[in-house]
Amino acid sequence: MESLSHANSTFALDLYRAISAENPNGNLLISPLSISAALSMVYLGARGGTAEEMAKVLSFSSVPDVHIHFKSLNSAINSPKDSYILRLANRLYAEKTINFLSDYVDSTQEHQNNMQATDFTKSSEESRKRINQWVEENTKGKIKDILQPGTITAMTRLALVNAVYFMGKWMCVFTPWDTKEMPFRINQNKAKPVQMMYQETSFRYNYIDEYKLQVLDLPYVEGELSMLVLLPEESVDGSDPLQKLETELTVDKLTEWTDPEKMDRSFEILVHLPKFKLEEQYSLNGILSKMGMSSLFKADAADLTGMSCQEELFMSSVTHKCFVEVNEEGTEKSTVTNISKNLLWIPKKEFMADHPFLFFIRHNTTKSILFFGKFIDPQ
Repeated sequence: MESLSHANSTFALDLYRAISAENPNGNLLISPLSISAALSMVYLGARGGTAEEMAKVLSFSSVPDVHIHFKSLNSAINSPKDSYILRLANRLYAEKTINFLSDYVDSTQEHQNNMQATDFTKSSEESRKRINQWVEENTKGKIKDILQPGTITAMTRLALVNAVYFMGKWMCVFTPWDTKEMPFRINQNKAKPVQMMYQETSFRYNYIDEYKLQVLDLPYVEGELSMLVLLPEESVDGSDPLQKLETELTVDKLTEWTDPEKMDRSFEILVHLPKFKLEEQYSLNGILSKMGMSSLFKADAADLTGMSCQEELFMSSVTHKCFVEVNEEGTEKSTVTNISKNLLWIPKKEFMADHPFLFFIRHNTTKSILFFGKFIDPQ
């Protein structure tokens, strides 16, 4: 499980940088684990150079029995919880006239990745609508219209859809009456109003002097998940304070900075965090190709002979859509915090997230990154 977690974290950073490079001034939200899990279904049937490219981009080369690990990980994360809502809709849709190898079909079913046959050739628009309906139903209505008109055509052979919705309950609630409208400074020349949540609690905290970076661990109920917020100081020269961090961030640095054993809990943190919803959608064909997974999307280059003997079978589209909601909802304030306020003097640190920051949501037990995001521009 640890090797898969490290592979997923490596892929998360690589994918984040690839998407951010295309839209450096926009918000970003991805679920690298769900994308990797969805692509692993295709990887089952990839052979030759296509399999090698996929293994390299997804960092699967160092993970033995990757599909067994994914099955265990999905069971751990997706089991029903009271502490958070996580809805995933992953499915590979295939043109119904394609004959798939029985071994491949059996393997996808064994690893809980059922493939769905559909009539792209004669009913492409109806197929698109059915796929959208399935995604909407499996995300409890939160993610709609994942496939826009024109994305599915009579020439589509394989279409991979991946949609994820998340909302968690904080271990320590942000009380709604403490939420106030405040300016969020997008850059030195532009600001927008946000609803800024507030609380004072002894959270895990770290400061990385080299990057002038504050790191805050905000746990969800029961501590199974955390949101880790990476907040650099605002620049005084107009430069992008996130640029150095984005360029130089590695899995090892991220792991060290957010290690619960190395983070400080001796401070009471005065947390100001925007209330926000992020919904982002990506067509990943071009991005994955630039990352090195190019043959998968070419009829004359894709080797999917572990999936079917049909010639010129290739991936027509990989679509990813994410929705994350951050609000005040949580459990009651911790008793320890209230007692400490009344009886003890504890040094305070201010964490003012009123300018762009990175965040990720981690499954703490497996150290898996469920979501990775960048909040730059309140919508």
